[in-house]
Amino acid sequence: MKKFLSEFKAFIARGNVLDMAIGVIIATSFGKITTALVSNVLTPLLAIIFNSPNTDALNFTLRAAEVAADGTVVKEAIVLGLGTLLGAIIDFVVIAFVIFLIVKAQNAAHAKAEAKKKAEEEAKPAEPPKPTTEELLTEILAALKAK
Repeated sequence: MKKFLSEFKAFIARGNVLDMAIGVIIATSFGKITTALVSNVLTPLLAIIFNSPNTDALNFTLRAAEVAADGTVVKEAIVLGLGTLLGAIIDFVVIAFVIFLIVKAQNAAHAKAEAKKKAEEEAKPAEPPKPTTEELLTEILAALKAK
C-alpha cells in the first residue's frame, strides 16, 4: 500500500499533471467563448437564412406532447433534433478551426525560432580544430626533451 501511495504521490507531483489541469481549465473557458460566439454571432446569421430565431427551430416534432386538462404532461413530445445537431456541428467546426489556427501559429513560431537558431550557429566563427592525442603527446615529449 505504501508503494502504491508513493507512486501516486510521484505521479501527482509531476509537471504533466499540472499541465493537464491547466489545459482543462483553459479548455473550459475556451468552450464558453466558442459557445458565446456560436450563440450570439453565428446563430443570428443562420436565423436570417432560415427565418428562425435559433437552430432549435429546425427541429422536427414527430409527435406533439399530450397535456392533461390540469396542465400535466401525459406523454412527452418526440422531437427529431436536426437543429440541435446543426448547432453542435457549428460549435465543433468553430473550435476545430480556432485550434487549427493556434497550432499553425505555434508551428510557424517554432520554425522561425529554429531558423534563427540555425542562422546564429552558421554565423559563429568555426573553432580551430583541437589537437589530437598523438599531437599532444608529441608536444609533451618535446617539452620533456628540452628540459
